[in-house]
Amino acid sequence: FLIYRQKKAMSTKEIEVFYEATPNPQSMKFNFTQQMAEESLSFNSIEEAQRSPLAQKIFGFPWTAAVHVGPSFITVTKQEWVEWKILADPLSDLIREHLQSGLSLLLPPVSEEATCEIEEDEDPIVFKIKSLLNEQVRPAVAQDGGDIQYVSYNEGVLYVRMMGACSGCPSSMITLKEGIEAHLKELIPELKSVEAV
Repeated sequence: FLIYRQKKAMSTKEIEVFYEATPNPQSMKFNFTQQMAEESLSFNSIEEAQRSPLAQKIFGFPWTAAVHVGPSFITVTKQEWVEWKILADPLSDLIREHLQSGLSLLLPPVSEEATCEIEEDEDPIVFKIKSLLNEQVRPAVAQDGGDIQYVSYNEGVLYVRMMGACSGCPSSMITLKEGIEAHLKELIPELKSVEAV
């Protein structure tokens, strides 16, 4: 994929933003040169985006379909009726200006939210699944502007949530079945299938 860099005069808090295409033609990944968050969250509306001031700004545009915030990137999914050649540069500038100004990428949670953290007393298979997802699968999926979240495991079936560029991507089911499922089945014999919810 081609990577386009935005190089502008920066303040003392220099943050460069560059964008790249993802496997999902409706999604573009905007990378930052600094880690700006500790977690990943996906939003499908301005109402859902209360924890991200930047996502709220992006949802102010009528062409925005979804926003996924990662630790060092943000993936924006657009409506089909507008082209990235019109949106990418101005959106890159908006993101850079937001980050340069010192405004937060993500606000702290208002209440305790469900997490996918590994707990020491978990079922050994669930523990292994979460470890593999965190250490091997999530970093690979993040390269394409997405994320994968553990939902549950029941009788050999792992349920996951595809987020960011992976959500709605034409090739996401191939990635899920031929990539993630095949890899996890090699390492976890008890696993029968991986399903997206």
